[in-house]
Amino acid sequence: MTDQLRPRVKPQEPWRQRLVRTLLYGRNVDRTAKARARVGLAIIAFAAVYAVIGGRLVMFAVGSDGPSARRAAQQDAIATARPDIVDRNGAVLATDVKTPSLFAEPRRLIDKDEAIELLTATLPDLDTNEVRERMMSRKGFVWLKREMTPKQQQDIHRLGLPGVGFLRENKRVYPTGNEVAHLIGLVNIDNQGIAGMEKWLDNQGLADLHRAGFATDRLQRPIELSVDLRVEHALRDELLKAKDKFKTKAASGLVVNVRTGEIIAMVSLPDFDPNSPKEAHDPDRINRLTTGVYEMGSTFKAFTLAMALDSGKYDLNSLWDARGALHYGKFAIHDDEPKGRFLNMKEVFYFSSNVGAARIALAQGVEAHKAFLRKMGQFDRLRTELPESASPILPKRWSELNTITISFGHGMAVAPLQGVMGVSALVNGGYLIPPTFMKRTEAEAMQIAKRVIKPETSEKMRYLMRLNAEIGTAKHADVKGYYIGGKTGTAEKVINGRYAKKKVLTLFTAVIPADKPKYQLLIMLDEPQPLKETYGFITSGWNAVPTAGNVISRIGPLLGIEPRFDLPPSDRQILAASRLTQ
Repeated sequence: MTDQLRPRVKPQEPWRQRLVRTLLYGRNVDRTAKARARVGLAIIAFAAVYAVIGGRLVMFAVGSDGPSARRAAQQDAIATARPDIVDRNGAVLATDVKTPSLFAEPRRLIDKDEAIELLTATLPDLDTNEVRERMMSRKGFVWLKREMTPKQQQDIHRLGLPGVGFLRENKRVYPTGNEVAHLIGLVNIDNQGIAGMEKWLDNQGLADLHRAGFATDRLQRPIELSVDLRVEHALRDELLKAKDKFKTKAASGLVVNVRTGEIIAMVSLPDFDPNSPKEAHDPDRINRLTTGVYEMGSTFKAFTLAMALDSGKYDLNSLWDARGALHYGKFAIHDDEPKGRFLNMKEVFYFSSNVGAARIALAQGVEAHKAFLRKMGQFDRLRTELPESASPILPKRWSELNTITISFGHGMAVAPLQGVMGVSALVNGGYLIPPTFMKRTEAEAMQIAKRVIKPETSEKMRYLMRLNAEIGTAKHADVKGYYIGGKTGTAEKVINGRYAKKKVLTLFTAVIPADKPKYQLLIMLDEPQPLKETYGFITSGWNAVPTAGNVISRIGPLLGIEPRFDLPPSDRQILAASRLTQ
């Protein structure tokens, strides 16, 4: 049979194709149903592709960890996370918030001139020349604006510029503004500490963690400081009032726990807002308490008397010749209010006699004087957590004349915090404790404390300070119920190499309470002006002392000091035995 006569047999369909056709169309399939099915499959496939593309576009629009972000992390500094800084009660002093930053990828820009024109029109604060220079570069990534507002970000989004995007960065914010500015410090645009406790934090290893990529989350333990924000606010408020009232150039204050060395409050005016970093560069806004060094005036008489009492050669009744000026070569040392007679140790203190202090220091000798001040921590640069600190200014050649003037606070300049540390040792039982801005217990403080004077000497110094508040130059700070003790100081400032009598630095250091001191307060006013109510006087007793009284009345309750009334005079309340007056 020929091939033409053989019956035609339909080729057998592979079984796999038959199974698929049966599942899709059933056994009895017409051509129309087959076409509809094919169109449906095509629609489903295209929808899936477009869904993937749309999802990726959304991710690139709202995400911050795409290719551009990774490129920026490798090539440019991105602000990384920092731990919160809180006060001793948990109040937030510094924290991070997320904020968008604008970047561009010049290689991906289609029309650079149009992009520059649109961006500078939307963000008027952008410098056109700077933006053009960055856009025309061959870099793969350039910053255009750091730390934008949400509205600015939205406005840029609406431009729809390819090659322009956003990264979410950490921005440091300070909820308390100026309150603790000098203590906290500030950070730069990359969230790196450049001053204050922020810089200390980086020096403790945070910067290394950032570089290693291990500090990019917010799961970091807060840093607890010793400062009490409530006390800080009260101190700053009273200093602002005093600065305005007495028309001073500056005003500063410290509150320190004399038993632990903890700094409870620190204010230096004028200050700045760390949220506006430009203010911090003003040279008039330095931290005068750690960076500045000053002649501390008559507050140094406390060291002079403590030196003599601790030697065991003199007691509170020892007499000193103050009948007239003390002459040394061509120099003459005078008292502001000369008594024209011999003064005992107590009178030298509460009359604040320059002549008496000078004779006490001369009786001890130059070497003994130097050794005592060195032991009290006044010779070396004071180191704390704050990076900003200054070395004391000492005489190049220490002669008897230097001992005379330094005995009453002239001729040697120290940082105020340094002087406060020494005074704390005079009243806390005789222990020199390094000050700290971190929380510290009394037990921890005693592990690093150094005994510098005898306990009985410390008791005599507490008595003298209380006596000064009862009948001496500190009367205007004697807030009822708080049993204050203290020492005033007025130092003439050196202008063009000469002491200026009308330009002074006034100081007052107070201990609370005087019989069992726990806190020390320092008030310092720079160039206070005479007022009618001060009868034209500009000495400490008329400005720094009443300012301290106002501060104590406000911070006493905050510090947990309960007022005590009807206490006996200092000689019966503080001096434990009659032998101390012998």
